[in-house]
Amino acid sequence: MLKAKRFFLVFIVCTFVLLNYGRLGVSFSDELTYENLKIFAEVLKEIQSNYVERVDTQKLIYSAIEGMVKSLDAHSAFLKKEDYKELMEETKGEFSGVGIEITVKDNVVTVVSPIEDTPAFKAGIKPGDKIIKVDDSSTRDMTLMEVVRKIRGPKGTQVKLTIQREGETMPLVFELTREKIPIQNVKAYYLGAGIAYLRVSNFQNNTAERLFSAYQELAKSHRIEGVVLDLRHNPGGLLTEAVKVADLFLEDGLIVSTKGRDGTPGMEVKAKAGDPSITCPMVVMVNEGSASASEIVAGALQDNKRAVIIGSKTFGKGSVQTVLPLSDGSGLRLTTALYYTPSGRSIQVTGIEPDVEVPGQRPSDLELKEKYIREKDLQKHMEKKDEAQPKADKVADDKADEMGKILLEKDYQVGYAKALLKGAGILKSRAKENFSGTDKKIVDKPK
Repeated sequence: MLKAKRFFLVFIVCTFVLLNYGRLGVSFSDELTYENLKIFAEVLKEIQSNYVERVDTQKLIYSAIEGMVKSLDAHSAFLKKEDYKELMEETKGEFSGVGIEITVKDNVVTVVSPIEDTPAFKAGIKPGDKIIKVDDSSTRDMTLMEVVRKIRGPKGTQVKLTIQREGETMPLVFELTREKIPIQNVKAYYLGAGIAYLRVSNFQNNTAERLFSAYQELAKSHRIEGVVLDLRHNPGGLLTEAVKVADLFLEDGLIVSTKGRDGTPGMEVKAKAGDPSITCPMVVMVNEGSASASEIVAGALQDNKRAVIIGSKTFGKGSVQTVLPLSDGSGLRLTTALYYTPSGRSIQVTGIEPDVEVPGQRPSDLELKEKYIREKDLQKHMEKKDEAQPKADKVADDKADEMGKILLEKDYQVGYAKALLKGAGILKSRAKENFSGTDKKIVDKPK
């Protein structure tokens, strides 16, 4: 009887909505929409009246909504109350899990990027890994939020991820212990030679403020003449924070724009004149795990000719999701627009191409030895006479801090970025020394 009453109430509400859409401020130009909603109410009635087992009305309606939204794209999703709550906590950095950003690619749950210093990152999970099981449950028929919910859990508990990786013939199994995520999303080290290393692992509340504070701390004890901004394995986050981070390095110019349905212009965000800015030369590091908000930052700095982008092509998530709270405490994450870089490029699927492609690993010493020979390697080479030699005029390279040294030893791309900035500094200083006051003579055409 209680179930019957509940259905009757739901059916009356659905019928009221269908018959009074115009009064509710929504007009249908397409009669087919009204007819399909009518069919939905009929199916709901038949299930409630005749299905072999009793069913939960809310569960039925939620499932129908989930299916409707899932049919749109990989990033739109209906969020149940607990999912919506978790998403709100995630933007504040207050959740427990293993530290991976995931999406659905080719109908398979796929890793966008592990977050630095998290269990997944330390275990060696990589961008592009396909998650086929969580514990003993297949992810085949799970929604993205269901997978997220199974991976997350109380700090200190364990979860097992079974992963299919390109190039591996057998699935890989990772047993991970959940931790508070993330531990720290901004880091700053000194690389020597006047070069600061700034790392952003994801974009949360107050990321730009923390990044600028970290830069200022380095600048107190070192003369900063170049910046390496590391956005590798950065899966994105809050658009507002990405814009603020880009604004730190830009004095003017467009940062990002959006277009909605049918190419309708959306927002345009420009750098704010007069804001605190970091104006020294810079290199931005990206890779296949750099997605969404990190691609916006890289694209803005590349198109405004503010930075050299190095590494490998980024993930290619160029869509805007708007999170809408619903009346019962649930939510709707809906793709509402596409991002465009200042030059008008869409990064959807194509991603950001680096200005300089740099491999993630240094060629081995053995490979270099086999490839190159020097005068000293030749038999019967002439020995150098022991006599005084003038010293080469080299640019001073003061010592990196402890973490900077470790990075330079272990991370080939960081060393490359430092060398690039150092080389730019050498060229600039030598140009000033050699050509100061003589530019006119150089550019004048002979008569």
